Amino acid sequence: MMDMTTVDTAKAAVALRLNDKAPGFSARSTSGEVSLSDYRGRWVMFFSHPADFTSVCTSEFIALAKAHPQFAKLNCDLLGLSVDSLYSHVAWLRDIERSFGVRVGFPLIEDSAMVIAKAYGMLDASSENSGTVRATFVIDPEGIIRAIVWYPMNVGRSVEELLRLVEALQTSQRECALTPEGWHPGDALVEPAASSMQDAEQMAEGQSWYYRERRA
Repeated sequence: MMDMTTVDTAKAAVALRLNDKAPGFSARSTSGEVSLSDYRGRWVMFFSHPADFTSVCTSEFIALAKAHPQFAKLNCDLLGLSVDSLYSHVAWLRDIERSFGVRVGFPLIEDSAMVIAKAYGMLDASSENSGTVRATFVIDPEGIIRAIVWYPMNVGRSVEELLRLVEALQTSQRECALTPEGWHPGDALVEPAASSMQDAEQMAEGQSWYYRERRA
């Protein structure tokens, strides 16, 4: 079968870092042809899984499908990816709906030639299989990678934590502040630490120069 995937080659097979521009791509999916550029202006959670019809991946897709409306409220779209064929994707998602009563409403991309996986550094350029592919990239409305999360094959991702991560990134950007450990919406934020003696001297008596809480 002819591979219909195209990807920007400038960053192909290069390990991506935070604040890099996400490599663009166009590929077939369970929702038709999709291009990353179609999502400009919105947040995107782009994630991969090793294979269709596997237990951990199935549990993740059920949870992500149920949380899809919550991501939508955050102006964040979901994009899944694996090296399985489009036909395998369709069969798997239909079986999830029949077996668990959950409809997966976001696109699942076909990457049979592992072109996108390699462009995103999920696989070494010489890899012959997708055994290590389980990565999540949070991409902002400007197409910049803001977070990267990796999981091994035997441990499922926490969808609750991924929701928290997206909202924390958005809140930190909007409020020009930091989100401390375990932050949830409504919790106090943390001010950036003073970066000069002058800034530190302007703080109130007894106030820590490196840890100052602020309500969102």
